[in-house]
Amino acid sequence: MVSKNQIKLISSLQQKKYRIANQLFIAEGIKVIQELLQSNFELEHLYTTQNDFDEITSSKKTLLYEDDLKKISALATPNTCLAVFKIPAERDIVDSGLIIALDSIRDPGNMGTILRLCDWFGVKQVLCSKETVDIYNPKVVQATMGSISRVNVSYIDLNAFVSNTQLAVFGTFMDGVNIYKTTLPQEGVIVMGNEANGISKELENLINNRLSIPRFGDLQKTESLNVATATAIILSEFKRG
Repeated sequence: MVSKNQIKLISSLQQKKYRIANQLFIAEGIKVIQELLQSNFELEHLYTTQNDFDEITSSKKTLLYEDDLKKISALATPNTCLAVFKIPAERDIVDSGLIIALDSIRDPGNMGTILRLCDWFGVKQVLCSKETVDIYNPKVVQATMGSISRVNVSYIDLNAFVSNTQLAVFGTFMDGVNIYKTTLPQEGVIVMGNEANGISKELENLINNRLSIPRFGDLQKTESLNVATATAIILSEFKRG
């Protein structure tokens, strides 16, 4: 049984200000929850409609009906379980290797997919502008499929970081150098821009390596690539080099 106060708290965690105030976030689905349980994230409480997760003590697990799960779920079609986790303290920034910098990425699906890509390609650090969607947004957590536990994400002043880093800084632009004909290093900061407006002008002026992903279509009509798709291509090329 889930109480009215629990429903109120869990439902409030769909909003960033309440996640910050309570230092809690929600995750849904067996796959995501299992990944987080095996990481350094600390479980606050688990709610499930099944007799599963035997490793969780009864004091931190509540068995509930599907109708009650619907009341606390952020999904249109709820899964069988929802867990509340504590937001961990931010870790120090890893200023080495390949770093992805996200400039005002707003779509939770894109954010989650980019984190999965970073996990896949071994990128340990993602830097986000303050305007980028919150990593603990339920839709972002869902889209990461557990990769949120293996990638270090920091929200910072991107302009200041790019101005001071000793690493080469790359960005994608329509007038950039063809990425398929460029020798790429094993270290650097790769800036990915906003879905609608691309990289901000202030940040663009700080980028000294302009790359482009060429279009091969006969009509050359496609204006741009989805930011997550572009990130996949770029990371693949950097790792291939």
